Amino acid sequence: MVKIREYNADDKMISLISNDYRLLQVLSRFGIPLGFSDKTIREVCNDEGVDCNTFLSVVNFLNGGKESVTSAENLSLPSLLHYLKQSHIYFLDFYLPSIRRKLLDGITLKDSDVSFLIIKLFDEYVDSIREHMEEEERHLFKHVECLTSNSFSSQNDFPVYSRHHEEVGSKLRELKNIIIKYCPPDSSANLLNAALYDIYRCEEELDGHCRIEDELLLPAMNQHIKKLS
Repeated sequence: MVKIREYNADDKMISLISNDYRLLQVLSRFGIPLGFSDKTIREVCNDEGVDCNTFLSVVNFLNGGKESVTSAENLSLPSLLHYLKQSHIYFLDFYLPSIRRKLLDGITLKDSDVSFLIIKLFDEYVDSIREHMEEEERHLFKHVECLTSNSFSSQNDFPVYSRHHEEVGSKLRELKNIIIKYCPPDSSANLLNAALYDIYRCEEELDGHCRIEDELLLPAMNQHIKKLS
């Protein structure tokens, strides 16, 4: 059972995983490997060169403790950007292809059957996610890099992606409804259920990813700009 709580730098790193295994992905995206024994969060972050305040802010934000997140001025833009870039790699190169393989294993493709529509909708969804993330990397992430190298020239020259984040999930909701309502009768229940479970988890993780960009990254960029002005 997941136990929601706020973590601090003196907590044992292993307590994060013991309380909520989903935080394993946060460790991975910050580049923190397993094998940290009984070290505290501060000790592990120091060992791995990860900004502890930023790590804790992301953990507590995703864990439901939004009110306790470190103020934007204490966040490290390079650490947060590294986390977000690794998230993009995880979704595009691993998680979404893995779900597609499970869908293909769970259904028999027939052009005239709903199974073809399921794969078609999933591929369209992946294309929209890829386009969205590549756009962020070309523009939003590029602005962060300019900020951290002190070569940013305009205080208002970066985009806001909240609206795009709200639009990204529409195809996924449609896909889930089709699988649940019109699942092909000759499909493998276990494999298709496993794929559907991963789709739900992917939706939750993408939502958290988008909220970090909107509610942590953008405020941190604004704070950085204020320091430069």
